[in-house]
Amino acid sequence: MAEILDVTDDNFDSEVLKSETPVIVDFWAEWCQPCRQIAPIIKALADDYEGRVKVVKVNVDNSQHVAGNFGIRSIPAVLSFRDGQVVEQLVGVRPKANFVEMAEKLA
Repeated sequence: MAEILDVTDDNFDSEVLKSETPVIVDFWAEWCQPCRQIAPIIKALADDYEGRVKVVKVNVDNSQHVAGNFGIRSIPAVLSFRDGQVVEQLVGVRPKANFVEMAEKLA
């Protein structure tokens, strides 16, 4: 079972932007019901792509600087990164296939 790292304003650069491995970032909040809906999909991605794609979560209430830098205005917002650059962004509840497709592009 892959671990999903909680990333903050303090470690976003080192864990995401400077990561050797492509990264999927789930921007979420505790109070966000749609975020809870996609949580099992995000967990499945972490397990299915372990070692190929790193999956992390950013709580927008605790890390407003990072959320602001990437223009996160509604959540859930899931961004994929390669070499410190945003590759793709999915906003809102989507079918699992959309997230799998995002991960496949990175893997």
